[in-house]
Amino acid sequence: MTRKLHHFVVLLFSIALCAQVFPVWAGEIRHIVTVPALAVLSDGQTGIVHYIVLQIDKDPRQGGPTIQFNEINLGGGSIVSEDWKEGVRQAVAAATKAVGEDGREWVITIKNRSYSALTEGASASSAVAVGLVAAWRGDDVKSDIALTGQIMPDGRIESVGALAIKIEAAARAQFRTVLVPRGSLSTVERDLPQLVGKWNIKAIEVTTLDEAYQLMTRAGH
Repeated sequence: MTRKLHHFVVLLFSIALCAQVFPVWAGEIRHIVTVPALAVLSDGQTGIVHYIVLQIDKDPRQGGPTIQFNEINLGGGSIVSEDWKEGVRQAVAAATKAVGEDGREWVITIKNRSYSALTEGASASSAVAVGLVAAWRGDDVKSDIALTGQIMPDGRIESVGALAIKIEAAARAQFRTVLVPRGSLSTVERDLPQLVGKWNIKAIEVTTLDEAYQLMTRAGH
């Protein structure tokens, strides 16, 4: 199955599943986006690509932002750790700041679809932030670019571990470009630039959510 077809199947399945979690408020529009993320299995040696489905609804009662983690282990669903959830909370803070919202009306439902039963760490938080902004603005996330990095509430993207393994996983999944935190390519212990050339994938360093967003998205139709 090609990456684009897998992406489409993930989206359709998750729309149906998320629809059971939170009702649409009358007169409001549901925003749904799927973003790829990079992770490492528990063996510490195997990188994988997983997909995170992000849904934003509006609750006029203004008690948010409310984050709902859909951790049903069904059809590829994955349980997520507390540090993964904290990374999402940081992503929500960065995304609301980026779009000029306070987030009080936001109800965010998140489902992580992964080959691993448990997903840990905060390295997907920057991709989550990009996805949230894209969902809110109605923009499209490009299918051939992946991002790894820990997001800060002010939009900065910080370094993460196992970068070489994650980039190799993206290359195996036929991504053309990987965005990494600035400074990563010169600080990792392996000769990453040489490996990137071997894997025929482009690695671009980014500093902020805005930089990553400009590279990962295109205006919606």
